[in-house]
Amino acid sequence: MTLQDLENHSPGNGFYDVGDQLKQHVYRRSEQAFDAGDAARDAITTPAALEERQRALRQYLTESLGGLPASETPLEARTVGTVAGNGFRIEKVIFQSRPRNYVTANLYLPDGLVGPSGAVLFLCGHHREAKHVEEYQIVCQYLAQAGLIVLAQDPLGQGERLGHHEPALGGSTVPWGTNEHDHAGAQCLPLGDSIARYFLQDALRGVDYLCSRPEVDPQRIGVTGNSGGGTQTSLVMIADTRIAAAVPATFIMSRRSYLHAGGAQDAEQIWPGFSARGFDHEDILLAMTPRPVRVLAVTSDFFPIEGTRATVSRCKRFWEMYGRNDYLDLIEENSTHAFNANMARAAAAFFARHLLNRDAAFDEGSIAPFVPEQLWCMASGQVRGEITDAAFVHEANRERLEERARERSAVPEAERRARAVAWLREKVYRERRPCDLNPRFYYKGHWEDMAVQMCLWWSQEGLFSNGYAFRDFRRADQNLPVTLAIWDGGTNRLQPHREWLRNTCAAGRAVVVLDVSGAGALSPRSITASSPTAFYGVIHKIATDLLWLDDDLAALRTYDVLRALDMLAQWPNLDVSDVEIYAHGRHGLYGRLAALLEERIRRVEVADGMNSYADWVGARHYDTQDIYSVILRGVLRHFDLNEIEECVF
Repeated sequence: MTLQDLENHSPGNGFYDVGDQLKQHVYRRSEQAFDAGDAARDAITTPAALEERQRALRQYLTESLGGLPASETPLEARTVGTVAGNGFRIEKVIFQSRPRNYVTANLYLPDGLVGPSGAVLFLCGHHREAKHVEEYQIVCQYLAQAGLIVLAQDPLGQGERLGHHEPALGGSTVPWGTNEHDHAGAQCLPLGDSIARYFLQDALRGVDYLCSRPEVDPQRIGVTGNSGGGTQTSLVMIADTRIAAAVPATFIMSRRSYLHAGGAQDAEQIWPGFSARGFDHEDILLAMTPRPVRVLAVTSDFFPIEGTRATVSRCKRFWEMYGRNDYLDLIEENSTHAFNANMARAAAAFFARHLLNRDAAFDEGSIAPFVPEQLWCMASGQVRGEITDAAFVHEANRERLEERARERSAVPEAERRARAVAWLREKVYRERRPCDLNPRFYYKGHWEDMAVQMCLWWSQEGLFSNGYAFRDFRRADQNLPVTLAIWDGGTNRLQPHREWLRNTCAAGRAVVVLDVSGAGALSPRSITASSPTAFYGVIHKIATDLLWLDDDLAALRTYDVLRALDMLAQWPNLDVSDVEIYAHGRHGLYGRLAALLEERIRRVEVADGMNSYADWVGARHYDTQDIYSVILRGVLRHFDLNEIEECVF
């Protein structure tokens, strides 16, 4: 065989189908979590039990996001312009949600307000223009026509808040929206944070701003938004008991329905450990009980309508406990993903009834969106480059890096290392289900002057690992010291390592090239037209599905390496008293982590690998390809690679 032939060889070629094993492993664990969550909610039969779950939900959500940033920062809100509309005016507002974090917003004030009145926080979905896109202007104008004060604010990475906007380039170095959210969101995770903490804080400070306005009655504030705005609305529904009514749009579903739909979610839509603790979209709704909630949905959505219907139906009984049977409903539109005019009217009518105690009236002909530039708060349309001290998530992450480093350095070195290893061991071994290796040696042959042997073995229940053993053919029957090679792509990427393979075998060692779960010959089938490791590809999805389960793909794959050490002892003619690791590239991380836990590894050679998590988290730009494969959530609370490896090697 040539190296290319070996790269293309697969145990799935008539031996064992491994293409979906990692996905099915994650799905099985997820289904178990969903069942446990359903059972816990089914057991709620009294208002007291429901209120206890609400408290537990609020506490867990904020903890899982890394806690909320301090909110003592003065808003220092200022109005920088006013635009007259048909029956309302719009104030262009800027406020600080935390130091140097400026939120740009439009405040819709209906004409004829008398005394404090009801208001709605409008949270934008994934439109580049955010608050000033035509679709959202129309929604806000319907709300204003119903007599409601409306605060529409730009989210992170959209509208006037592009965190990677470079005025000198006339654009952004990281694309807006989900790309920017994931770019910064991935970097939040090693800190023990989620980017959702910043979305939620911005929204909560938006409520603070509404409460500061004399025109607003703080007891009559609602919240709405669709898609990504539905995500933010849901976060607020859980976290803020000040909200009097809510209309989440084109987001409420169930984790079970979305899991099987096959798509990846945005960084702010991934709430670590949420499924593992038995929480789901039903909990978003029950968090509001018995306050009024109207769910808006469309039938042709990537958020499955079946999940929406089931979630709303199962939650109705919670409102019935309080005699508020009509305070939860579902409005469906036969449409695609959007906050359309019919849904806008349904939201406005709902809020008018519950916040203003009156029916809404609409004048369709007077709805007239403004040219976006008229609603800009900044002359340039961007905060970055115009407000000199403006900070975004990147800057917040750098501050958190310093905070985590101070926390670690405050602990004596020996104690710090012991704690780090204990934390890593628990992380790697938790939720694993070991089983017999049951190896299958399925090919034996030659590549040029090297003997090659291929083997599959069970790393844990339901998950095979795969490896190719190489040795000089002249030493085919000798017991040789062994180097376990771990690199990006595993057995699918042999040719870039051709010379290293030759040199290592020529030096008298055997080499076992390892495929960890979801890599090399074990790569899952793609769910998009892109490669499995691309942004929003199948590895991205699986890795983030694991985050819902309070797990990490990097931890699972590190366990694969530890089990591979067990397998070496069953591989013929390998001397396991002399085991080394060759850790190349990003995936080499798994071997390095395994070496921190396993004394059987005598030496680790690192080539082209990550120097430290801090270097990556602190970088303004980085290669996003396959980044979720190397994330260990919360690692920087305990150690960084360069710190702990210095103590070991």
